[in-house]
Formats: sequence, structure tokens, C-alpha cells
Amino acid sequence: MLKLNDLRSPKGARKKKKILGRGSGTGHGKTSGRGHKGQLSRTGKTKRPGFEGGQMPLIRRIPKRGFNSKFRKKYQIVNLDQLNRVKEDTVLTAKEFVDLGLVRKRNIPIKVLGNGKLSKRLTIQAAKFSITAKKAIEDLGGKTEIVRLADAAAASEKKNG
Repeated sequence: MLKLNDLRSPKGARKKKKILGRGSGTGHGKTSGRGHKGQLSRTGKTKRPGFEGGQMPLIRRIPKRGFNSKFRKKYQIVNLDQLNRVKEDTVLTAKEFVDLGLVRKRNIPIKVLGNGKLSKRLTIQAAKFSITAKKAIEDLGGKTEIVRLADAAAASEKKNG
């Protein structure tokens, strides 16, 4: 039977911290486990990530392709078939898109794409529409309104305020 006075920590759980640079009697004296000379024996020894000891680093050896513009506009994508869950003759603004769970954020512009079939007449306010989406919406008698992000925020404040 196990008693409280028999409890012990598992072997290796109480390992002492390695004390360095306290003379040769410690077993870690003189060079303190760093070896002799060289970059790693010096104080402040650090090598930056990706450093390969003077060899041409991998990141510089592999070929580079493409270009990423820092001015690229990001859009949240909504397809036509996702809009079928809305009631007929509804006006969809950025707020409604978020409330329905079609997009996550109100402050990123929305682009409506023409994938799928739309079966209801809707008025949709978004930053961009693909040609096929615009045609499909207007063929059913709906409206497409291009709204800049600042305009949409001002309109919702005016409506709520």
C-alpha cells in the first residue's frame, strides 16, 4: 500500500541547474562547456535564423518567382447561391451580410461573384460585382448598387443614429 511518506518525484524530475564558469572543480570550468575559440564560444553568441555558417543560405539559393503588391485590395467573396437564404425584395448591405454570416467583417469590401443560381429578387449593395453576377441579379428584377466602404459606414450610422 502506498503511503504519503513513500511518495517520491520520478527520477530526473529534480535535476540541478548546470552552473557554469565556476572553476575546474565543477566539471564545467574553464571554457564552461563551450569548447575552444570560434563564434559559439564568445559572449553574446547568436546566429540569426537561416544562418548556415558562411555557406550561401537556402533562402538565397532557391529561385524567386512572382510579386506581391503591398497596395493589393482584398475583398470578401460572396456567391449568388449563398444569397438564396434571404427573403425576396431584401436590401443587402454590409451589415446584413455580416448578420447572415456570409462575410466576417464589415470593414473589408465585399465582391459578389456569379457562381450558382439566384432565385430571388434582391437589392445588393457591395463594392464590386462580377459581370455574370450583375447580369443574373438584374435579370430577376433586382438591383446592384456599388458602395464604397466609407459610404456604407456613413449610411448605416445615419440609419441607426
